[in-house]
Amino acid sequence: MGKGSSSEMSEGVVKKILISYAYVGIWIFLSFTVIVYNKYILDKKMFNWPFPISLTMIHMGFCSSLAFILVRVLKLVEPVSMSRELYISSVVPIGALYSLSLWFSNSAYIYLSVSFIQMLKALMPVAVYSIGVLFKKETFKSETMANMLSISFGVAIAAYGEAKFDTWGVILQLAAVAFEATRLVMVQILLTSKGITLNPITSLYYVAPCCLMFLFVPWVVVEFPVLRDTSSFHFDWAIFGTNSFCAFALNLAVFLLVGKTSALTMNVAGVVKDWLLIGFSWSVIRDTVTPINLVGYGLAFLGVCYYNAVKLKALKAKEGQKKPPPEDEEAGELLDERDGERVPGKTDS
Repeated sequence: MGKGSSSEMSEGVVKKILISYAYVGIWIFLSFTVIVYNKYILDKKMFNWPFPISLTMIHMGFCSSLAFILVRVLKLVEPVSMSRELYISSVVPIGALYSLSLWFSNSAYIYLSVSFIQMLKALMPVAVYSIGVLFKKETFKSETMANMLSISFGVAIAAYGEAKFDTWGVILQLAAVAFEATRLVMVQILLTSKGITLNPITSLYYVAPCCLMFLFVPWVVVEFPVLRDTSSFHFDWAIFGTNSFCAFALNLAVFLLVGKTSALTMNVAGVVKDWLLIGFSWSVIRDTVTPINLVGYGLAFLGVCYYNAVKLKALKAKEGQKKPPPEDEEAGELLDERDGERVPGKTDS
């Protein structure tokens, strides 16, 4: 009996690991595809359609329509019960931050190489931690801040060694990182802490129309006049259709990956994807990657790995605290209620 149950357990563990790897593989592939595809469309030397707001709006319009069909028409997914007040106070700010993050990150592809953008994205843990401390979601620790400074130092070296450094492109990418980090913290504060969890479809159903609305005003001012005068351009349905479908699939993959594994797994997978993109950018797109680039990014990479390892350790310690012995379960619950540090931990992941 013991042997049978242990082999069943090990089979279950192997199956779980294989499924996790499958989610990671799908996310890496789709993220890789969307980044390279967006670069191809926006770059003046390739497809030459440098309209990042329009591209983001096409993505959001496509995602909104598909999500609406799945929720309201086919009724495959149940909508979340949400009041108008909650929608305005929680979903709208998240939608605004998401639209700015996508707009600026897509804009950066016009000015910077794919490899250098991935190097700048290594600053994401720095931004998330700093904004988390600012909003009191993270506790300030000098050791963690030293780690954040080491990541920043590595990125600064990579920037110093960049062959095609463009100040405006760097400003756009750093702004995208800041808005994305703020959005991630706000999701925790505005939704997770209120017990609201959105699945991949409902998240797009509520957030994508918000993004579309927020992008409309800058689009009318910045890009619409130029597009109106560019009569030579013909909308390529195959290019924009497949690109939008990839963006929709990536949104699903992000939520599935975090939902079925963890945000930490996504961070580790992100590091693998970044190295693959740097290699692809250098070997296929023929972007210049200098030795100083690689040394700087290598330093930042080590800092990110250390940060993820510390996070994992803290997460395991928290999980250990949350599991009282069976015979003392009630006492454990009382302790959880009394101990001010443990209760917020329940909404952290």
